[in-house]
Amino acid sequence: MSTPTVIAATDLSPRSAHVAGRAARIARRLGARLIVAHVADGGALAGLGRGAGQVSDSLDALAAEHGGEAHLLQGPPDAALAELATGQTARLLVLGLHNERRVLDLLRLTTMERITLAAPCPVLIAHQPPAEDYEQVLCATDFSRASATSMAIAAQIAPRARFHAVHALQLPIGAIFKLGQNETDKALTGAEALMDDFLNAPGLPALAEPPEIVPGGVHQVLAFRCAELAADLVCIGTHAGQDDHDLGNYARDLMRAPPTDLLIAKPGQDAPG
Repeated sequence: MSTPTVIAATDLSPRSAHVAGRAARIARRLGARLIVAHVADGGALAGLGRGAGQVSDSLDALAAEHGGEAHLLQGPPDAALAELATGQTARLLVLGLHNERRVLDLLRLTTMERITLAAPCPVLIAHQPPAEDYEQVLCATDFSRASATSMAIAAQIAPRARFHAVHALQLPIGAIFKLGQNETDKALTGAEALMDDFLNAPGLPALAEPPEIVPGGVHQVLAFRCAELAADLVCIGTHAGQDDHDLGNYARDLMRAPPTDLLIAKPGQDAPG
């Protein structure tokens, strides 16, 4: 059996400044090989003011700094990284921040989103300095299989962290949250039933407190709880409604502007072991 790997995918820009360091820290914890990968793109190289030789040298130096292997790839980033991850038995793919393109991002999937959909393993968006292991992990959960998977994976990469879960309770349009009213009681009953299944998912870590069910919009609920906990890792499922292997709007929004480091998992993906 081949040795599991953690892949740090860097575009060698400031957006990826903390990718290799975080991936190296996680690889050491998992006893995994570290691969530092870059997908070459002529236009991007020109934008960075670098030639192919300079990029190769920079990639080699970055990999050596963190005790990893350098892999310089060619082709579309989603296909190239998915092929590498599959061939190298990757347990985690670590990316940097998205390069915002205001008009194009409204019309099509971003490169990061395409990579996440193509990857055979969970994806971590790392943009906080990796000086310490994660300490406060918050799962933004819809009580789905994918969100349970994301928390189980987080437990493997951050076993000493405190874990929390929050669910934003959605009411019918026009309804006001009030116990004893039909819309509120029905929504709560449904969420509590889903929560019981969620808590029985394999690999879930012990929670610091029971999952919170909070009425409100998902963005507002997550932002408040994330700030309150000073969470340094948020984990989510793909949250795609009926299609487990698509990205929902909420996951896409978070990926484009993550409040802190963000772990995204699809249902059925394995936790790193």
